[in-house]
Amino acid sequence: MHTYYTNMHLAEESKLPNLFTVSGYLVYFWANEGNEPIHVHISKGHPYSGSTKVWLTRDGGCILASNGSKIPNKELNELMDFIAAQFFYICDAWKTFFLTDTIHFYC
Repeated sequence: MHTYYTNMHLAEESKLPNLFTVSGYLVYFWANEGNEPIHVHISKGHPYSGSTKVWLTRDGGCILASNGSKIPNKELNELMDFIAAQFFYICDAWKTFFLTDTIHFYC
C-alpha cells in the first residue's frame, strides 16, 4: 500500500481538505459536514458525492458508514486499518479545519 501525505490542504476547486492519498484513494473531509460526528470520505481518483464514508470511534477505531465508492473488501479493510492508525492526525486535522476544540464521535 502506497501512502502520500498531502499535509491537509484545501483544494480550491472542491472546497475540501485532502488528508492523504493511499494506493490511489483520496481520504478527505467535505467542508460542509463539521456538524456531524468525525468521519472521512474515501474515493479513487477524485472526490465525489456518495463516496465511501467511515466514522471514527472514540476508542481509536473506525466503522464503515457506507461504501458508495464500491471499494473491494480487501482494499477497504486495509484502508480502514490505515485510517485507524492515523486517528490522532485525523482528529487534529478535523479540529484545525472546522475550528473546534470538541470532537463528537459516532460511538
